[in-house]
Amino acid sequence: MRKPANVAVVGLGFGEAFVPIYQAHPGVGKVALVDLSTERLERVGNVYGVEARFTAYEDMLADPAWDAVHILAPVSFHSKYTLAALRAGKHVACAVPMATDLSDIEEIIEAQVASGKQYMMMETSVYAREFRAVENMLHDDTLGELTVYKGVHIQNLDGYPPYWLGFPPMQYITHALSPALKLTGAGVQDVVAYGTGRLDEARIGDSGNPFPTEVGLFRLAGHDLVPEVTMSFFKAARPYIEGFTVYGSKASVEWPVVEKDRPLTYELQDLDPHQADTGLRGRRSHTGELEIDDGTELLPEPLRRFVDRYEVVPADGGIPIWKSAEHGGSHPHLVHEFISSIIDERPPLIGPVTAAEWTAPGICAHESAMNDGLRIAVPQYRSRA
Repeated sequence: MRKPANVAVVGLGFGEAFVPIYQAHPGVGKVALVDLSTERLERVGNVYGVEARFTAYEDMLADPAWDAVHILAPVSFHSKYTLAALRAGKHVACAVPMATDLSDIEEIIEAQVASGKQYMMMETSVYAREFRAVENMLHDDTLGELTVYKGVHIQNLDGYPPYWLGFPPMQYITHALSPALKLTGAGVQDVVAYGTGRLDEARIGDSGNPFPTEVGLFRLAGHDLVPEVTMSFFKAARPYIEGFTVYGSKASVEWPVVEKDRPLTYELQDLDPHQADTGLRGRRSHTGELEIDDGTELLPEPLRRFVDRYEVVPADGGIPIWKSAEHGGSHPHLVHEFISSIIDERPPLIGPVTAAEWTAPGICAHESAMNDGLRIAVPQYRSRA
């Protein structure tokens, strides 16, 4: 497919942030908006000058004008909407997670193959400026051998829509785990996880999950690193944090305690041959700040401004609006990879098999936590690639 792709953005709560990026991409023709709220459709449509608006997802899928959809609806709709779009002959980008059930993962893989269309899970963490900098350090051997990885996502969901009540934290693991899997190139072999703390009845909702927090150890297939991940959605008194810390044999990177601060680096120094005379033991480390990498050179020029705070000039003549570049400036990189995969007729970097490898461990981790830390084998998907 060499012609521009027409894209429908589905779900304008989170999805609004992607609308101007799709409009600016040289590989995109028209943009449509899909949302149940007519008020939100009108507001977003007026600001960005988008005329094509749908309140019914099915109506958009039935319209042959739209080549691709980007699903940013609540998690419970991800697999259903993905399957419907693939079966309607649309390319699909979907926010994380891919699914919350292993059978749905299998069905999506099969539907993507049958459709011949592209599927991409839009995982922000591996396209963020911080991850790109760490990956650069790994590739130039600054980090050395990876020995310790700690992923964390703590976010208090009190006051969020009711469908988040009791949501199993590990089923949203991809932000915290995928950097380890991308750095190592490995999948997860098995997992042991535990729930910590207990939800009160008002926070459990209909989920049946009793844990506000889940902690897991993930054994990789073919790599010695054992990532540790903590996921927490309730009853943890701290500001939001979503990130990872990685230690190597030569250097390490620690995620900042406060979001938006720069991660710290530690570079192991050579052992001082005279150190024993001082009574000190061990090798010293030099502390610095991570030199982040926005990756602007990887983007078409019209998308480069979206890696940082940017201005939106409303199409309806309203006052200009300044928007933050959330998730480490990853959004334009995600859009560019998805659109490029459609135009170049190639699988995206986070296609269905990779998405499955990054999603299934969290589903298995929650199963382990619900069974008192039972070791759970994670399905292997690479033979499907």
